[in-house]
Amino acid sequence: MCLLSVQPYVKVYRQIIDAEIICREEERKIYLYHDRLVTKHRVFLTRDISDLSFRKMGDEGGLLYVHTNKGIFSYTVPSSPQSLMKAFRIHIKKEYD
Repeated sequence: MCLLSVQPYVKVYRQIIDAEIICREEERKIYLYHDRLVTKHRVFLTRDISDLSFRKMGDEGGLLYVHTNKGIFSYTVPSSPQSLMKAFRIHIKKEYD
């Protein structure tokens, strides 16, 4: 397996304790290989991914959308995922177009 790109993302947990909302963030990473995209709990085969898109929110981060044949999955990213999206389009998408 050849690692093409890595993108950090954040999972936010919200919990209500004694009428107070407690937020906790867990930093995670998305790994793009030639044959798959891997997150902490999911593995997407690249042949099942039709596209990656990004919606900026705030100054730097936003939402990364993984468009698959099983639906769209969103990930909160603290920084622009342009290098991940570029690697996907250069190394993978052209093979399946």
